[in-house]
Amino acid sequence: MAILKFRIYWEEDASIYRDVAVKHSQSFQDLHQAILKCYEFDNKHKATFYRSNDNWLRGREISLEKYDKVYKAEPLVMSETLLGSEIRDPNQKFIYVYDFNKNWTFMVELINVNKEENSKLIYPSCLRAEGIAPSQYGTKGLISEKLAEIEEKYDLNSEALIGGFGEEGEDEDMSGEEEEEEATDDAASV
Repeated sequence: MAILKFRIYWEEDASIYRDVAVKHSQSFQDLHQAILKCYEFDNKHKATFYRSNDNWLRGREISLEKYDKVYKAEPLVMSETLLGSEIRDPNQKFIYVYDFNKNWTFMVELINVNKEENSKLIYPSCLRAEGIAPSQYGTKGLISEKLAEIEEKYDLNSEALIGGFGEEGEDEDMSGEEEEEEATDDAASV
C-alpha cells in the first residue's frame, strides 16, 4: 500500500506549511479533514480541491459536495474520489480552498511516496507543522488572554519599553554614591 506525503502550504506565506501522510486508498475527504485538523480550523464551511499543474493553475474540481454554481465540468465528489486515482505526476499538485467567504487557499504538493506504512501512525496523519497557523476567525482567544495577563503583570507599556529601563530606583542609587564619596572624603581628611 502506497503512502502519499503531501506538503500543504498556506497561500499567503509559503513558510507556513503542514506535512500530511495519507494512504493512496483514502479519499479526498480524508485529506480535507486532515488539513483542517493540522491548521486547527473547524469543519463548518464549504471546501473544494482543484487538480493543478506546476504553474498552480486550477483544473478539475474535487468538491466536498455539488454546490449550486455553474461548473465547466461536473466536479468529482471528495468522499467518492480516492487520492491514488488523481495522482498523475510524482510532484502532483492540488489547490485546496476552504470557506468560500473567507477564501482560505492552500497549495497541496505531493512530496514523497513511500511503499511501506508506519504501523505507529493512524492515517491520515500530520507529520510536521512549520510556522504559526493563521487564525480562522481572527485572534486566537487563548493567546490574546495570555498576552493581556503578561502585559498587566509586567506593566509592558510603551513608555517603559522605549528606553529599556524605568526611572524607578534612580534617586536611591545616586544617594548611595554620594554617601560613599562623603565617607571617602572624611577618611582622607583624617
